[in-house]
Amino acid sequence: MSLLSKIAVRSPWLYRINAGSCNGCDVELATTALIPRYDVERLGCQYCGTPKHADIVLITGPLTVCVKEKVLQVYQEIPEPKVTVAVGICPISGGVFRDSYAIEGPIDKYMKVDVNIPGCPPRPQAIIEGIALAIEIWKQRL
Repeated sequence: MSLLSKIAVRSPWLYRINAGSCNGCDVELATTALIPRYDVERLGCQYCGTPKHADIVLITGPLTVCVKEKVLQVYQEIPEPKVTVAVGICPISGGVFRDSYAIEGPIDKYMKVDVNIPGCPPRPQAIIEGIALAIEIWKQRL
């Protein structure tokens, strides 16, 4: 354990990247952020507005040809140690769009994915559980 992690305790910040989703998973992420029953902040984390402050990145949607370069650019802006969470079946396998000419493929072809949360869309309980796992991985990397 580093000296910094011993003396400075902080909460992880979440950042969401939409890699071309239908917004079904994004609606469920909003549910976990806004509805008290599923409040993700009770886990000690909070959403941030910039990738430069993020610790955990939540990626939704299959990686489309049109947004691939931008997604990878934003992903590189997230400082280490970062934890990557694939939310929904689309970033995991391409989902129902996987055979389309517009899909680059599963997100793990381009970046390391630490936590997969399957579902189309995943239930809020599954998202909370996946984020809790991501927080534990993040704490181990400090």
